[in-house]
Amino acid sequence: MAKTAYDEIADWYEEQFLSTQRLGHDPLGIEGALCALLGEGSGVCLEIGCGTGVHAAVVRELGWAPVGVDLSSGMLRHARGRLPIARADAGRLPFRDGSVPAVVAVMVHTDMPEYPAVLREAARVLRPGGVFVHAGVHPCFCGGFADRGDPGAVVIRPGYLDGHWTKESWTDQGIRDKVGAAHWPLPELMQGFLDAGLTLERFTEGGSPVPIVLGVRARKPLTGWR
Repeated sequence: MAKTAYDEIADWYEEQFLSTQRLGHDPLGIEGALCALLGEGSGVCLEIGCGTGVHAAVVRELGWAPVGVDLSSGMLRHARGRLPIARADAGRLPFRDGSVPAVVAVMVHTDMPEYPAVLREAARVLRPGGVFVHAGVHPCFCGGFADRGDPGAVVIRPGYLDGHWTKESWTDQGIRDKVGAAHWPLPELMQGFLDAGLTLERFTEGGSPVPIVLGVRARKPLTGWR
C-alpha cells in the first residue's frame, strides 16, 4: 500500500497533538458519545480508522474486545500496544460478511472521501442486529467554512453546501491544514447510513459552547438486509 498523509504526522499526532487533547477531561465529548451510543457489550468491536488506538481503552471498559484497522502504518506503529491491529483500506475490510457484533468509526469520516462506501462496508461486516457507532466532527459547525477562532462562537461562511476536500482550517495547530478533510453536509451524511441499509437509532452532540462532535448509533436490521 502507498504511504499515507498520516504517516508523515504520526509522531507529531501521538506526542504533541494528543497531549493537547488530554488537557481537559473529554473536552470534545468523544468518550461520552462512545459510552452513550455503543454501550456495554461483549465480543469484537471493530474500529475503522483506529489511528494510534487511543479509543481502545474506552471500548474495552465497556466490555468489548477492540480490534482496529487503519491505512497508515505510521499511526498503527503507535497503536500496537493498545489493541490488535491490521493495515487495511476502510473500503475493503478484511472481515467476512456478518462476522462482527459492533463497529465504530471515531473522528475519521472527514479523512475518507468515500465515506458512504465505508458505511456500506461497515454494514457488510456487521452481524444482523449489530450496532454501528459514528462519532465525527459536526458537519454543521466544523469545516473549511467554519471559523472557530473565537472560543465562544463559530462564524459560518459560504461553503457548507459545497461538499469537497480542503486543507482550509481556522488554525495551523490542528490536523486539517496538514492532511486535509472531506466535508459532508448533514443530509448527505445521514443519507449514507440509509443507503448502507442501516437503521438510525440515536444521536448525540458533544463539545461546547457550539457542538464539535456529532454522534450516531445505527443498527443492521435482523432481516431483509440487502
